[in-house]
Amino acid sequence: MKTFLVVNPRSAGGQTGKRWAEISGQVTRAIGDFGFGFTERAMDAVRLTRDALADGYECIAAVGGDGTVNEVVNGFFADGKAINPNAALGLIPRGTGGDFRRAFGWELDLESALERLRTDKTEPFDVGFVEYVNHQGQKESRYFANIASFGVSAAVAHEVNIGSKALGGNLSFLWGTVKTMARYKDRRVRLRVDGGEPEELGITVVAASNGRYFGSGMCVAPKAVTHDGVFDLTIWHDYGLSDFIIKSKGVYNGDHITWNKTRYLQCRTLEADSDEEVFLEMDGEVPGKLPCRVSILPGAIRLKV
Repeated sequence: MKTFLVVNPRSAGGQTGKRWAEISGQVTRAIGDFGFGFTERAMDAVRLTRDALADGYECIAAVGGDGTVNEVVNGFFADGKAINPNAALGLIPRGTGGDFRRAFGWELDLESALERLRTDKTEPFDVGFVEYVNHQGQKESRYFANIASFGVSAAVAHEVNIGSKALGGNLSFLWGTVKTMARYKDRRVRLRVDGGEPEELGITVVAASNGRYFGSGMCVAPKAVTHDGVFDLTIWHDYGLSDFIIKSKGVYNGDHITWNKTRYLQCRTLEADSDEEVFLEMDGEVPGKLPCRVSILPGAIRLKV
């Protein structure tokens, strides 16, 4: 496949940009000629991806973390449809969180990432689509690769994103969780699943999951599969800081789905609104808030595996 790398030079604490000559040399030895572009600002990867697909590239690989993957996936689409449904998404993981790669058991080493790019093996990949309200109160929409969630998860993501991440991915998310959970109270939201009757309830987190992990390793959706055409929907209610401290093992290994404070089901669409301000995150980015509508696009693109 003709391959283009969308590179976030600030990923891995800036080491991606500093070591690019070394990294690119290894890529060339593994796959031969390739195109690449550096992101310079937020959402730049969307433009780079669309331009590369228009130029005939068949595989677009994100070189960065979950935020870079999110932007690249958004670049696969224009005017509400996939630019090339047969084009493949690739990944050279270089981020702090790494929740997308965890769903597939992929490590951070460059060699295994290049092995995936070297082969022609791909599989269908579902993509999430969210209609929501941005921070300025305007309607927007965005695609996601891994998970869209609202509640304390979005508040934690915001806390982590405005911080330095100097502690590294796992510790930064853990510290962000502790700080945010210490002051967080459940929000009242109205949920409508697959067009059914609306239900009002208090929520700590609602997560519509394509992948399995968020929050730098929390296994929020242990049964999720990225090509089954449905979201795994996790609803946490009445979770407090003590739940994350005392029962943290169950949050990280997926056992929480058996707890009485967790509801776990599957769906294709989810609608949510609230009279309170409830922030929304997608793949670790926090572009807006409720109300929102989340829907799945089964097998919308391909994934290099």
